[in-house]
Amino acid sequence: MLLIPLLTAAAIAPGVNAGAMLRFSCSQLVVERLDPLVNPGMIPSPHLHQVVGGNAFNVSMDPNSLDLPSAATCTSCTPAEDFSNYWTATLFFRARNGTFHRVATKGNPLGFGAANGGQTVYYLGPSGNSKVTAFKPGFRMTVGDPTFRSDAQLKKYPMLTFTCLQTSTTRDGATTSFPKAPCKVGIMVSIRFPTCWDGKNLDSPDHQSHVAYPSSGSCPSTHPVTIPQVFYETVWDTTPFNDKSLWPTDGSQPFVWSFGDPTGYGIHGDYVFGWKGDALQRAMDSGSNCNSDLLGNSLNCPALKSQTIQQGNQCSKRQVVNENLDGWLTELPGGMKVA
Repeated sequence: MLLIPLLTAAAIAPGVNAGAMLRFSCSQLVVERLDPLVNPGMIPSPHLHQVVGGNAFNVSMDPNSLDLPSAATCTSCTPAEDFSNYWTATLFFRARNGTFHRVATKGNPLGFGAANGGQTVYYLGPSGNSKVTAFKPGFRMTVGDPTFRSDAQLKKYPMLTFTCLQTSTTRDGATTSFPKAPCKVGIMVSIRFPTCWDGKNLDSPDHQSHVAYPSSGSCPSTHPVTIPQVFYETVWDTTPFNDKSLWPTDGSQPFVWSFGDPTGYGIHGDYVFGWKGDALQRAMDSGSNCNSDLLGNSLNCPALKSQTIQQGNQCSKRQVVNENLDGWLTELPGGMKVA
């Protein structure tokens, strides 16, 4: 059998030095108009999200009353001890006639094609023997800003990109806005969170101030603790919409985020930590050998308990918000305006 070598962390995440790395599949859990971080308790939240991870995901997720590993009965991720939740906005295609169609996610063609959509999740550690501190129970954060509509604004978040997949291995030509031409395999959205923590706060009012990106390779004095870089790769199956006769007559790109952004610059992601016990710390301490196999289901991580992608596919959650998300829609869910 032909063996494909594992991609290094540096190859997968430009600008990140190779070190301890987890790479695994998380199948789709639910597509839902809930946002327990930005809009806790609100049913429904303003815009639609696609969610993966543990099935304890709910409208509030109060860290003072919810212990994810205890509350969840399954996870859609291959590490069986990871009940975290990872979510992003949902992608839509806007046809020439003004109607919208939700774009499905698909399993990463590099090893995770059997996944029922969802995304690939990475936890990247620093190079060498540098210590990385796993997140604590109750930790949560967001990255990106849904109000952004320009490249100049997005420079605040240097590691949020789109890759137009011409093949399953395409990893060059990343852009900070939506691709302008059809993509043969789909559009891969990469979201990389900050890697420095203030060491005190599990959250902050804006869900971002307690973390920071490093400067010149080092964490700032205000955020001295190195944490794993959480990194999402979501492959959106845009191939059913590659017929340019459906695209706008002016030739502009036709995709829009569920919150009404037609540029892509409003890209953002949400994370709620939910690993059981010290499982994540064990995995990060195990070094660079804790990687998934690009050819199949094996997590290849003796430090962790794992399950197959097929088992992850069985973990799902019923929608709380009863609304039509399929077929051609006259407006985005929640009536979000494109602007």
